[in-house]
Amino acid sequence: MSENIRILKEQLEAAKGMRPFDTLIKNVKIVNVFTEEIIPGSIGIYGQRIVALNPEHTDAKNIIDGQGCYAVPGFIDSHIHIETTLLTPEALGDVIIPWGTTSLCVDAMEIANVAGIEGLQAMIRDMDRLPFRLFLEIPSRVPTAPGLETTGGVLGVEEVTQLLELPEALSLGELDPSKVLGIREEYLEKITASLNKNKICNGHAIGLEPEALNVYAAGHLSDDHESVEYEELLNRLRVGIKALIREGSSERNVEKLVSGVVAHGLPTDNLMYCTDDKHVNDIAREGHISYNIEKSIACGLDPIKAIKMATLNAARHFRMEQDIGSLTPGRYADIVLLRDLKTIRPVLVMKDGRVVADENGAKPCPAKEYPAALFDTVHISPDFSENDLKIKASGQKALCHVIGMIKDQIINDDLHEWMDITDGEIRQDVSRDILKLSVVERYGKNGRVSNGLVKGFGLKRGALASSVSHDHHNIVVVGTNDEDMALAVKETARLHGGFVLVADGQVIDALALPLGGLMTTLDAQTVMRRNDELNAKVHEQGCMMAAPFMSLSFISLPTVPQLGLTDFGLIDVLNHKIIDLVIETQA
Repeated sequence: MSENIRILKEQLEAAKGMRPFDTLIKNVKIVNVFTEEIIPGSIGIYGQRIVALNPEHTDAKNIIDGQGCYAVPGFIDSHIHIETTLLTPEALGDVIIPWGTTSLCVDAMEIANVAGIEGLQAMIRDMDRLPFRLFLEIPSRVPTAPGLETTGGVLGVEEVTQLLELPEALSLGELDPSKVLGIREEYLEKITASLNKNKICNGHAIGLEPEALNVYAAGHLSDDHESVEYEELLNRLRVGIKALIREGSSERNVEKLVSGVVAHGLPTDNLMYCTDDKHVNDIAREGHISYNIEKSIACGLDPIKAIKMATLNAARHFRMEQDIGSLTPGRYADIVLLRDLKTIRPVLVMKDGRVVADENGAKPCPAKEYPAALFDTVHISPDFSENDLKIKASGQKALCHVIGMIKDQIINDDLHEWMDITDGEIRQDVSRDILKLSVVERYGKNGRVSNGLVKGFGLKRGALASSVSHDHHNIVVVGTNDEDMALAVKETARLHGGFVLVADGQVIDALALPLGGLMTTLDAQTVMRRNDELNAKVHEQGCMMAAPFMSLSFISLPTVPQLGLTDFGLIDVLNHKIIDLVIETQA
């Protein structure tokens, strides 16, 4: 008898009362996401799976009294980049599990852009020890913008096809519009490789109007997490692209989108939730997918429908409903107990029928060792200096493209602003909140530095630098003067990556992120404390953004309209090309 047959046989025997349950959860109100009912009763668990609802027999090795709580399925984050939590997967469990998230659909493109397939494999190694399920959305765009940025790693068709063979491979990761609308053969091969494995392809349909959405949907892109306005969400659903409603640290979309869904009575079967990019501090303070659910309920959405979006809808979309997404026999016993359905505050969380968190927090997850090479990925040119940050121009004034930041969003405006030219340079104009923005190549490949301008950061003194800059993860720096900017870049390199604040020629504070220049191996509590301290000092310099380093990390993204900045230069995102910073000059 095979091991699988033996396990199944024992599960059926437990369901029939021929052997005791491993665990019986009694006295709960079971939220059935198939029928959208609430049914008082009990849940019988054998091994890792639920085998019975409201069984007649109650013989069990372990009995948990649910004390009248609601039992709901474990929550699923349909799209997340773990790296932008700043934590390793092992440390992240301490933060997300107490909020009821038991499954992550992870696009590990950040570590892959830094360290290729080896970096990705190192991050997911030993993931069976994690207190949550980690499924892979295989990165489809490493680099994100070939020919427009420098990265440390590359995942071509061969590497993507190899990764799709992994048992934890769930889908092809997010693919931005230029790859599909431009009918680029490499990416069509990646789509085909995923479809041949009966896996879906995730989208990133930012900025697409209905005509372009037709083409995108015809390319077999199944979902999108970039809707900001209700009309965008509706347009995606109309062409069969499911909508992942996102609430990250700098992308706050739930309130506007769900309010539109409620106001228009839109069916929710093709809606689900994701965080995409959310710092650990925000998760600990607000919640994870639990926050999306609770905020949706506050916007008027029926609680069971909100819970269904976080569970069954996601499981069905990713073709995993036979294993997760509901509290029904045969599914893994990923269970969350809640005292009420409007305040999503778990009192107990189970994964595989094992308690992984209670009201005292998560059960500890053992740390693991990462390859030494992943702690040595930041190598700027030895010749780098503040002279590399100068924007040279001739004449008296220059009309320039300026990246205009939009509150609580990662999209930006292409502003046209007249700037003074002094001693042959375009400099910062702090009085108008127009700061210099620079990207410094950090892989030791070419030493490129590009410079631009940004408005809306609010910084009055000093400079901020980060080695987290989507998706290429070169060093990005914003500042009120070149001297502080250069020092911030050098300190970031000295730390092998991280967040750095400089003012008046002094390093004020920093958070080292030496693992790939993206993450720290510190525990979650320490990272949260240090991040709060760093952000408080940034606020003292005039920047009042809730997540200043998260906002900084997205400014350089060459796939989010209107403008991006890479080490190659200023990028016109929608037209996928490098443009001049200066539009025209006045003598």
